[in-house]
Amino acid sequence: MPHTPPRPSFGIMTPPSQVGYGELLRVWQEADTVPEIEHAWLFDHLMPIFGDPEGSAYDGWTLLSALAARTRRMRLGVMVTSNRFRPPAMLAKIATTVDIVSGGRLDLGIGVGSRPGHPMARREYEAHGLPFHDTAHAVESLAEACTVIRRLWTEERPFDFHGVHHRLTGAFGNPKPVQRPHPPILIGGRSAATLRVVAEHADLWNIPGGDIEDVVRRSALLDRYCAEVGRDPATLTRSIHLPVSYEAPGETRKAVGEAVGAGFSHIVLGLSAPHPDGVARWIADEIVTPSLRDVPAARRPGGPAAT
Repeated sequence: MPHTPPRPSFGIMTPPSQVGYGELLRVWQEADTVPEIEHAWLFDHLMPIFGDPEGSAYDGWTLLSALAARTRRMRLGVMVTSNRFRPPAMLAKIATTVDIVSGGRLDLGIGVGSRPGHPMARREYEAHGLPFHDTAHAVESLAEACTVIRRLWTEERPFDFHGVHHRLTGAFGNPKPVQRPHPPILIGGRSAATLRVVAEHADLWNIPGGDIEDVVRRSALLDRYCAEVGRDPATLTRSIHLPVSYEAPGETRKAVGEAVGAGFSHIVLGLSAPHPDGVARWIADEIVTPSLRDVPAARRPGGPAAT
């Protein structure tokens, strides 16, 4: 029988920069009461990458733990963690803590790190004394990090790991995450090298929207890499980040329709600050519900594919 694509799920992404904690908490707690919104995300930058370069930027993982403790239903994560910021064993410990605090709602979002051509993102490495390795190094390091994190989450005995970029002796993770065998791993990125890592290690793949033709080409390339490693591409959830226009929601609905039509079932709607009062309910009424009307019944929440 032909494969039925998974039903679409919708979430929000609130960049934790140029905005206060109270406002982010309000938006997340409101979204947690809106069933059409199934997941929520922060990003991972140590300094602003838009707006006032000397403005505020919160640590994504610390803030995620705080928001996890104040919400009850939505899945949550960081889209995506820079693998350049934290050693993988430290990240595994941080992520386990958030999974426990959230009661098993974490998706681990991870990627190689900031684009080298983005000056606002590049500066945060020198400002925090972090090395910025070339792309080949970063991609190889990401693959090793995914292996280390998964082993720390699942193995019951201490182990050694001797990779090219990461070396651990007597590594052991305890406690284990709530989710078994481990929280889903979402890898973000669009380069060919990163897509090879996605094919081998990810449960979900995320790509920024904006050019649907390029997105479709990248998705087809990922299918090819899955075939090369003997993986069924249908086992990999396709995720896309789409910015929301408060003034022109029809443009966002059109982008959602194109993404769903291209096989993307995990839709992350990017919200800019300031966030209007009632923004989560507005997202559900103006973006999610109208978009689902165009989805075949079997792929809607509660439809046959969801049971």
